[in-house]
Amino acid sequence: MKKTDLVTREGYKKLKEELDFLWKERRPEITKIVSWAASLGDRSENADYTYNKRILREIDRRVRYLRKRLEILRVVDYSPQQDGKVFFGAWVEIENDDGDTLKFRIVGPDEIYGRKDYISIDSPMARALIKKEVDDEAVVITPEGPKVWYINAITYQQDDL
Repeated sequence: MKKTDLVTREGYKKLKEELDFLWKERRPEITKIVSWAASLGDRSENADYTYNKRILREIDRRVRYLRKRLEILRVVDYSPQQDGKVFFGAWVEIENDDGDTLKFRIVGPDEIYGRKDYISIDSPMARALIKKEVDDEAVVITPEGPKVWYINAITYQQDDL
């Protein structure tokens, strides 16, 4: 499945900050260590050289990914027309028949890592909730079968950027 190329302004800013940190701070730091380790002579048995060279490759791979991704991502800002319905960027509180409640924000696939309260717009849950209103029911298709969730609240956080 192709990733959706949407991102919140907050998410775009974080990805840009990560790119800047990796390129301007982390990479030069590791490059110095690799240069120092290479100057010690035999590289085949030099753990500092081998380890830091691997880190450098990982940084370069992430930098390439972020540069490509940031070029194609489309920032979606809050719009007053969204109020009352679930769309990209919404904070949604849902509940099932057992009384279990969940609260999360629907964001782009690049924003969900490290956050337990964010879900991707590409997820089955988000797809089931899009365009729904408070008190609507959403049927989410899961491997165990369809699950019914009821929408309790929808809010939008307006980015301060």
